[in-house]
Amino acid sequence: MKITYKLLIIMFTILLAGSNIFASGGDRNGTAGATELLIPVGVRGIAMSSANVATSYGVEALFWNPAGVAKMEGSTDLMFSHMSYIADIGVDYGAVAANFGDFGVVSFNIKSLSIGEILITTTQNPDGTGATFTPQMITAGLSYSKQLTDRIAVGVTANYISETIDEVSATGFAFNVGAVYDNLGDIDGLSFGIVLKNIGPQMKFTGPGLNSIYTEVPDLNRPNAYYNINTESFELPSSFEIGFGYTPVLDEVNSLQFSGTFQNNNFSGDEYKGGIEYGYDNIFFIRGGYSYSETGQNEDYIYGFSAGAGIHYDIEGISVTVDYAYRDVDFFDANHVFGLTLGF
Repeated sequence: MKITYKLLIIMFTILLAGSNIFASGGDRNGTAGATELLIPVGVRGIAMSSANVATSYGVEALFWNPAGVAKMEGSTDLMFSHMSYIADIGVDYGAVAANFGDFGVVSFNIKSLSIGEILITTTQNPDGTGATFTPQMITAGLSYSKQLTDRIAVGVTANYISETIDEVSATGFAFNVGAVYDNLGDIDGLSFGIVLKNIGPQMKFTGPGLNSIYTEVPDLNRPNAYYNINTESFELPSSFEIGFGYTPVLDEVNSLQFSGTFQNNNFSGDEYKGGIEYGYDNIFFIRGGYSYSETGQNEDYIYGFSAGAGIHYDIEGISVTVDYAYRDVDFFDANHVFGLTLGF
């Protein structure tokens, strides 16, 4: 009971901090950096419109709420996924979680964007010089999660961020911290989750591409010269999320789960997300969801309906899960996500 009171105090503190940090986020749409942090991974959660802050579990929960990783059933989970993102960008993701019993769960994940080659252009060659460059955006995270009681789980993730664009690059760190409370109010199947994401120092681009830039200074009483460009720092796209989930008791074969999440962003409008999952005999799953932004700029909010399915089967002591998710996107081709999860 003492641990419960402490967790409630921590949750209240996070709630208070989030309400102060993310006020008027919609007034700064599109001005954050490192936005690859916002690209979701976790096929089950994507199919449910990212609504599962309170209901994600195992290695799948690493992106949604690191506290949920503590609910993994086996000793080791492996996860791999690929997303066909917007504008022909591919998102590859891999994660591993190891359960050390009373100590807790330690996890590692890495996400990489495949953007492809881009032509180098200049003022003299606007159609390209013939040379190309390949942007690289990688996020790697180390997480710790622990089940404090049969109802309470907490987790924290430290992410390393690396962006390279031709001859300039930026690196930084971001932290996620979350908690999950199951059987809230002594109601079986009712869960509450809270998570604060992408909290960290500002990032800044540096590199040889910004040094020794030859500049002409016409109509001024000084000669042309070489200059070093000092770029402006940029903030991370932080978010604060509260979620609820409910899993009613049906029977031994059929299962149903409802999830809902409110997301407050520091660089975009608030989002409301809802999702549902039906499972048959813990083998076959069908999922769906919808997300909505209330900013008054809904024409700029490109996401909405999502759906997906999954198959789970145990093969000689190895838990194998194959998942697929579809996410509708305005102005671009829809996102398609495929994932494989192995449990030992």
